[in-house]
Amino acid sequence: MSDTTKKKALDLSIMKRVFHFVKPYRSFFIASLTLAIIMAIFAPVRPYLIQLTVNKSIHNNLPVPHWIQQIIFLKNSNDIFQFIINITIFQIIFLFVESAVRFAFTFITSWLGQNVVKDLRVTVYEKIVSLNLSQFDKTPIGTLTTRTINDIESINDIFSDGLIPIVADLLTIIITLATMIWMDWRVTLVSLVPFPFLIVATYYFKESVNKSFMKVRNAVAALNAFVQEHLTGMHIVQAFAAEKRELAKFNVINKEHRNANIKAIFAYSVFFPVVELVLAISTGLLVWWVADKKLDAGLLVAFILYLNQIFRPLRVIADKFNVIQMGMIAAERVFKVLDNENVLVESPQSTVNSQQHLEPIKGQISFDKVWFAYNEEHYVLKDISFDVKAGETVALVGHTGSGKTSIISLLNRLYHIQKGTICIDDINIEDYPIEKLRSSIGVVLQDVFLFSGSVLDNITLRNPLISKQAAIDACKMIDLHDFIMQLPGDYDYNVMERGSTLSLGQRQLISFARALLYNPAILILDEATSSIDTESELLIQKAIDTLIADRTSIVIAHRLSTIRKANKIIVLDKGEIKEIGNHESLLALGGFYSKLHEMSYDKQPVIG
Repeated sequence: MSDTTKKKALDLSIMKRVFHFVKPYRSFFIASLTLAIIMAIFAPVRPYLIQLTVNKSIHNNLPVPHWIQQIIFLKNSNDIFQFIINITIFQIIFLFVESAVRFAFTFITSWLGQNVVKDLRVTVYEKIVSLNLSQFDKTPIGTLTTRTINDIESINDIFSDGLIPIVADLLTIIITLATMIWMDWRVTLVSLVPFPFLIVATYYFKESVNKSFMKVRNAVAALNAFVQEHLTGMHIVQAFAAEKRELAKFNVINKEHRNANIKAIFAYSVFFPVVELVLAISTGLLVWWVADKKLDAGLLVAFILYLNQIFRPLRVIADKFNVIQMGMIAAERVFKVLDNENVLVESPQSTVNSQQHLEPIKGQISFDKVWFAYNEEHYVLKDISFDVKAGETVALVGHTGSGKTSIISLLNRLYHIQKGTICIDDINIEDYPIEKLRSSIGVVLQDVFLFSGSVLDNITLRNPLISKQAAIDACKMIDLHDFIMQLPGDYDYNVMERGSTLSLGQRQLISFARALLYNPAILILDEATSSIDTESELLIQKAIDTLIADRTSIVIAHRLSTIRKANKIIVLDKGEIKEIGNHESLLALGGFYSKLHEMSYDKQPVIG
C-alpha cells in the first residue's frame, strides 16, 4: 500500500471518528446540508432575472417566460415599466430570503461545530484526568493544553469553515456551470478557457499552505509548552538571572512560528492575484465573444455574474481544504490522547465491590514484596515489605531519592507497581473502587497547591456537599480560623493562583484543614514541615497532632519531634528498607538510622 493510500485511509478513519461526535446533532447536520443545497439552487436565479431585465429593457417585444410572469404577478408582458417594477420587487424579496437562508446555514454549521467541540473537549479532559501520573511525567503540560484547547478548536473549523461550506461551494459551482451550459454552451467554453490554469494554481496553493500550517501548528505547540513551563518556573528563572538565556530560547521558537506563517502569507499573496488575473482573462474572452457574435447584452451581464459566482468560492475553497487538513491533523493528535492506554483501569473485582458497598476503610496497610520503577529499566523501590496497623503512625526516613515519596504515591494508586501487592484492610488496593480508595486517603504535600479562588473553595475543593460551617469547624480544630478571619473577606479571600498571596506556613495549614475536613482513614504527610519557620512549625506541629489522632498516618518528616512520636520508623536507602523500629530501638541498634540521626543532630534538629 502506497503512502498516499495509507494517508487517505487514515484521514477517512479520523473523519469517521470525528463524525461519531456529530451523531447527537444529526438533525442539525442534515439541516445544514439541506440549506447548502438550497443556496446552490438559489445561486443562478438572480443573474438570470437580471439578464431577462436587461434584454427586456432593450427589446420591449421580447417574450417573458410564463412561469416568470406567474411568480412576479405580471399581467401584461408588454408593459415594460410594470415588468421592471415587479421583477425588482421580486428580486428584493428573493435577496432577503437568500440572505436568511445563508444566515441560517452559517449559524447552524457554527452551532454544530461548537457543540461537537464542547463534547470532544469534555471527552478529552475526562481522558486526561484518568491518565496515570507517569503520563504527566513524560508529557509537557503545554502540549496537553494545546491538544485540549487549540487542536480541538481546529476540529471546530472542519464544520464552520471546512467540510460543509466546501460542499455548499462545490454545489454552487456545479449548478452555476450547468446553468451556463444550458444557456449557451459555446459562451461557457470560451469564458472558461483559463480555468484549467486556475485548477493547477489552486492545487499548488493548497499544498504549499498545508505544509506551512503544519509547521505553524508544531510551532504553536512548542510555544505553549515553553511558555507554560517557564511561567510555572519563573521564580527559578529570575532567581538564577537566566532571563536573557531563556529569552534567547524563546526567540528561536518564536522565529520558527513567524517563518512558518510568512510562508503561508506568501502563498496567499501569490494565489489571490492569480485568481483575479484568471477572472479578468475569462471576462475579457467573454466580452470579446459576445461582441464578436453580437449576442444579447443581458447574456453578457448574466455570464459576468456567473463567472464571479464560480471564481468567488475558488478564492477560498483551497483555503477551506487546508482548514479541513489542519482539522484532520489536529484530530489525529487529539485522538492519540484519547487512544492512550496508560490509564487507571478499574479491576472487575473493584466493580463488584462498588456494587456491594464495602465497609469504611479502617487503615490497616500491608506492602508485600513491592517492586516499582518509573521506567522499566531502573527500579526505585526494591522488594519493599512492611505492615502498618490501623491507627498507627509510621515515619519514612532516608536520604533524598531513597523512595519515600514513591511509597506514598503507590498507596493511592498514582502509579502501577511492577511486582508485589499492596493491601488496605487485607484487600488489594486494585480491588477498591478508585474513588473510595482515594477519598479514604488524605494527602498533605510539602509543595502545597492552591487553586485560584477563595480560601473556602480551596478548603472544600468546591464540593457542594460540604457546608461552610463544616469548613470553619475544621479550621478551628487546627487554630487556622483566627488567621482566616483577619484576611480581607475572611473565608472569601482570593488566594490568587497557587496561593501566591499567602506564606508557605499559611498554605500548609489550609491544606491541613482540607485533609481534616475530608476525614480520611489514612493520612499521608509528605515533608509537610520542611522549610517552615519556627513560629509556623509550632502551629503546624499542633495541626499534625490533631490530624494524626485516631487515624493511620504515614509521615515523611525531617523534624525529630514528629519522628519520635511515630509508632514505627522505616529507614530507606536507594529503594530498599534498611531498618524498621521505633526511635529508641533504632538508636540503640547503632545502624543506618543512628548515623542519620548523628549527622542531622550536629547540624540542626532535622533528620532525613
